[in-house]
Amino acid sequence: MAASLTMISFLHAAVAVAVATTAGDAAAQAQLPRSELEAIFRVMADLLGDPTWPQLHPRPCTDTPWPGLQCELAPDDGRRLRATRLHFGPDVATPPCRPGARLASPALLGLPHLKTLSLLGCFVDDQAAAAVELPPELFTNTSSLEQLVLKSNPGLTGPIPATLSDLRSLRVLSLSQNGFRGEIPPELGRLAALQQLDLSYNNLTGEIPEEIGAMASLSILDLSWNSIAGEMPAALGNLRMLKKADLSYNRLAGRVPAEVGSLRELVFLDLSYNELAGPLPASMAGLGKLQYLLLQDNPIGTAVPAAVVGSLRRLQVLGLSGCNLTGPIPRGTFAALGSLTALSLDRNRLDGPIPASLAALPHLGQLNLSQNRLAGEIALPTEFVERLGRRLDVRGNDELCVGRGRYGGAQASYLGAPPCVAAGGGSGGGIGGTSSLQVEGSTGAAAMAGRGLRIHEVVGMIGGLVCHLLVLFLVFDL
Repeated sequence: MAASLTMISFLHAAVAVAVATTAGDAAAQAQLPRSELEAIFRVMADLLGDPTWPQLHPRPCTDTPWPGLQCELAPDDGRRLRATRLHFGPDVATPPCRPGARLASPALLGLPHLKTLSLLGCFVDDQAAAAVELPPELFTNTSSLEQLVLKSNPGLTGPIPATLSDLRSLRVLSLSQNGFRGEIPPELGRLAALQQLDLSYNNLTGEIPEEIGAMASLSILDLSWNSIAGEMPAALGNLRMLKKADLSYNRLAGRVPAEVGSLRELVFLDLSYNELAGPLPASMAGLGKLQYLLLQDNPIGTAVPAAVVGSLRRLQVLGLSGCNLTGPIPRGTFAALGSLTALSLDRNRLDGPIPASLAALPHLGQLNLSQNRLAGEIALPTEFVERLGRRLDVRGNDELCVGRGRYGGAQASYLGAPPCVAAGGGSGGGIGGTSSLQVEGSTGAAAMAGRGLRIHEVVGMIGGLVCHLLVLFLVFDL
């Protein structure tokens, strides 16, 4: 009780100092209302804990400014200021907040014109400090908040309050890299003006609520690095303004819904590191503005989705690593992707040769085909191999080989494939339809007999025939 009285007396004294300081030129300069000034002092006490702050900044909007506070003139009264932005972060103070900092509703509710509130790195994950939760009563339908950014606060935990849906003017909601847990409140779907929703890097569970599909203005959706399960809701297809969707590093299962093909403004789609199965819906071929498609480490389990990929003419980055893809790399699929800069098909079960046509992609700077079952001679042009260098990875394909004299020693070394030997016993081969076999052993002893059988295969067949005849003699007493 004594501490509370002391704080109240301190705040009143601070306000009195501020009012006295501004009395001389009040008529000439716009001022912050006394109620808002007192609310700012309370917020600073809760978050900064610096008892000298009011003395250092008695007029925080004008003569003694603080970089984390921004004020604007009231539109209906040129003599009044309004506190419209509060920001706490490493760029303002180090540390941004005091140990044991807290969010108190009364102080923040005393700033009715606040448009932006951002707290970066304020609440640390300290066992000595009590966990901080967002008070549900902090958000009301009378709020003017347009941007709420609470980022990199591992000590900020508990559920995401459903009352956030009362912030009808909210355009940006970023709650990334905190300790929030529980499910995504379906009430957030009422935020019709919301343009950016970032809930990444938390401990969220449950499913993606269908109600998110009602956010008609949403352009950025980031739910990555959580433990969200279930299927992707078809309602995501209603987000016609969506440009970026990142649902990676979750536990999403089932198939990608066909409604995703309705997201015609989509530029970035990351569904990697989930449990999504194939095939991809044919409707995705209509994503004409898509530049980044990341699907790695999902059990898609089909051939390379040629019909979809080959239609995405603006694609720059395609990630299909670890998707359990089978069959050959389709030769014509990538020909129209003139903007492609990175292609990852590693850690699959792809077979057949490497299409030389990949080297015709003018901007391709990274190609990863490692850990597959590709076979035959590497027929990529020398200039292409030299330009990519180690950004070309074909290692882990045991049936690939390098034509003799095709590449320099360094290139041949990091390609990780042995020299080829022509089927007729000569060297080179592999281009123009001539089949080739890898050299076995360091002696260079190679395959025998043109299109015939290797020696060890012949011996094996003879041995097997002898054993078969012996069994017949024993069983039938021949």
